[in-house]
Amino acid sequence: MSTEPVTLLVARRVRNGRYHDFLAWLHEGEQLATDFPGYLGSGVLAPPAGDDEYQMIFRFSDEQTLAAWEHSASRRAWLERGQDLFAHPHEHRVSGIDGWFGPADWRPPRWKQSVAIWLAFFPVSLTFNALLGESLDRLPLLAAVLVSTLVLTPLMSYLFIPLSTRLLAPWLARQPSARPRVDRTAAGRSSLR
Repeated sequence: MSTEPVTLLVARRVRNGRYHDFLAWLHEGEQLATDFPGYLGSGVLAPPAGDDEYQMIFRFSDEQTLAAWEHSASRRAWLERGQDLFAHPHEHRVSGIDGWFGPADWRPPRWKQSVAIWLAFFPVSLTFNALLGESLDRLPLLAAVLVSTLVLTPLMSYLFIPLSTRLLAPWLARQPSARPRVDRTAAGRSSLR
């Protein structure tokens, strides 16, 4: 089993006129999850304009704690109560940093992932330091770093990096155009494939 945090991503299309019921149902699910050891947090990403598919994120400390919640009677009852709110749900789980970038067959190259994370981290870190930098300067270095990481890590993990990857999704998904490959034949001639 995995020993790193695991994220369960659930995409659901909310039925017409059921948005407020969906929010209440989601809040109930988040409250249920808080009772389980290993629960790290959850959230919802609203769809872009013109779409109705919401992405719900549930994060647990490892596969084992996620499985305990996922197969619990309380979660099954919660899912049954919400089944008429959605059309065509689907879900998948990811571990570690890959969770921010979607399924394995969609993930962009690491350099694009790094750019997306940096674009989220830089303005948030800059704002945080502009607002609280003087207060943090009065603390010992260890305490200042502890406070900043305690505040920034959840903000980045649950809000700003998912937002950055969603906003940059078209660029992240774009594959470089394929260049012709040069094949050297035994006769020493070059041919393009």
